[in-house]
Amino acid sequence: MRPPTVRDVAERAGVSKSLVSLALRGSGPVRPEKREAVRRAVRGLGHRPDAAARSLSEQRTRTVGVLLDDLRDPWFVDLLDGLNPPLHAAGPRMLLADARLDRRHGHDLSEPFLDLGVGGLVVVGAVPDAGALGALGHRTPVVVAGTREPRPDGVDVIAGDDERGARLAAEHLLGLGHRRIAHLAGHGAVGESRRRGFEAATRARGAEALVEPGDLTEEGGYRGTVRLLGRAERPTALFAVNDMASVGALSAAEELGLRVPRDPSVVGYDNTSISRLRHVWLTTVDTAPHEAGRRAAQCLLDRLARPGAPGRRRLAAPTLEIRGTTTPPDLRD
Repeated sequence: MRPPTVRDVAERAGVSKSLVSLALRGSGPVRPEKREAVRRAVRGLGHRPDAAARSLSEQRTRTVGVLLDDLRDPWFVDLLDGLNPPLHAAGPRMLLADARLDRRHGHDLSEPFLDLGVGGLVVVGAVPDAGALGALGHRTPVVVAGTREPRPDGVDVIAGDDERGARLAAEHLLGLGHRRIAHLAGHGAVGESRRRGFEAATRARGAEALVEPGDLTEEGGYRGTVRLLGRAERPTALFAVNDMASVGALSAAEELGLRVPRDPSVVGYDNTSISRLRHVWLTTVDTAPHEAGRRAAQCLLDRLARPGAPGRRRLAAPTLEIRGTTTPPDLRD
């Protein structure tokens, strides 16, 4: 007669095999009644976990990979600050990689994590194409944070409503009386969503909407602002795709001898720690990166406990943080 297996325990307890493994290790998000059902099934069947298999399983679930689009971006750093505590409390530890460096050298963005046998992967901003992401989701639990697309089956997405956030920024400037507003745009799905929201809001109010291409960096924001403020009829307000580009805009305005918020007003996006520095004190759209990290961690823990569950998309509602870089245009000298 063969010895009872994990599958036998799962069938007796009425749970999945992965939940049995979590319960036997005493870790992970397992409800007390489920854990007790597993214990009763183990006692009733006389199951004895294989030490070698248990060691391998524990090695996989003790680590999760985190692939960041760019470690230089403070939004990603703030997200990490929310991601790590729930993972640490549940047991897994993070292995971190910067996708920008992998792309520069033409490396696969996820293969090293899979080679190391991580129990799951959080992809932050650096999303491969839908096909590659879907294939990755079949090999290990995957959660995407910071961008809405793509979303293959079996992959969770944690993101902000970027079009809505951009509308908040534009409507704030329009409400102050600005009618010639420029957007320092960014690339990718996030940049495109924020551009669409900005254009929709300004056109709905009959205002002039200028779009200056950028790249999400401080240098890109600086160069774009120099071009915009060099126009014969320069914009009275700037809405930047993120806080980093806003910092570049503030530097450009200062070097040109202009005073923010009077000439011009500036709005950022993300509400990172940079925006809260006293000498910056930036009006910005709050996307709650710390909360996004916490949600991403919980989604991954849930997926580790229930592999194969349908993918979910959770959008956080943005809010506007009004600080010191915006004012009505009629207060100008």
